Amino acid sequence: MIVHAEPVMGTVVSFHLADDGASRALGDAVAWLHDVDERFSPYLPDSEVTRLADGRLAETDVDPDLREVLLLVDRASADSEGAFDARRWRADGRFDPSGLVKGWAVERAARQVAATTGDAFAIDAGGDVIVRTGPSRSAPWRIGIRHPDRPDRVAAVLQLGDGAVATSAAYERGAHIRDPRDGRVPSDVRSMTVVGPDLTWADTFATVAYVMGRDGLGWVAGHPGYDALAITWDDALIWTRGMDSYLLA
Repeated sequence: MIVHAEPVMGTVVSFHLADDGASRALGDAVAWLHDVDERFSPYLPDSEVTRLADGRLAETDVDPDLREVLLLVDRASADSEGAFDARRWRADGRFDPSGLVKGWAVERAARQVAATTGDAFAIDAGGDVIVRTGPSRSAPWRIGIRHPDRPDRVAAVLQLGDGAVATSAAYERGAHIRDPRDGRVPSDVRSMTVVGPDLTWADTFATVAYVMGRDGLGWVAGHPGYDALAITWDDALIWTRGMDSYLLA
């Protein structure tokens, strides 16, 4: 078992690799995440994202990875009817694809690890998680959803064999998420957790559903393979029907 924690992308990404020979896969994944951080951070003055937001880089001149992300954020905006929009109301109102990039980057890293090791692993990027089973582990992983008021406790526990879990909330980074349609801070639910096969979309859908509030549950459920759970302001748990197969407690 290899366990490694890497500070990157403004959080800590933890790797749990069952294959003791997976050091190469780990090194490649860590290098990829740092590369993404350098190129996609809206806080670095010379990143591609900053140069694009400043007008120093034209969309026609971006590299293939950023071109892919631009297509994905536009797809998310259209799908959510503007409840997700990286081109406005993010950070200081400038272009900021962070709401999608972390999930996309970690999903890509997970695919690299899976292709190299072929065994079980888990990657936790600040609460956004990808898990896989394999020859050394056939049992599902258990993933806790943090309690909004008590960092040392969980509000629910999920079991997942292969897939992704992502949560959007304001309790860790403050009111950093705004509704792109009117600039307001969402207030209908305290947190929104999404489970699905791909972290790119689980992460993005969690942000969208958090902005939508309780209506976001039905919106997530409209995407095959994805389900959601919300924590309300009176600490009630509400979830989509498909979430029953994941919930342990």
